[in-house]
Amino acid sequence: MKKDKNSKVEPTLAEGINTEDILNQDATQEEIENGESTNVTVLTLDENDPS
Repeated sequence: MKKDKNSKVEPTLAEGINTEDILNQDATQEEIENGESTNVTVLTLDENDPS
């Protein structure tokens, strides 16, 4: 099966890939006005146990 070289495919994010850089980008004013933005909350677990 050959790949279509003229195909325009939007990039996707796979689970497990470091997505922090993409998620920390601020939405533009235009994106906010068009409803194309969302609030992102990041929860991290610090696995360093001092005991």
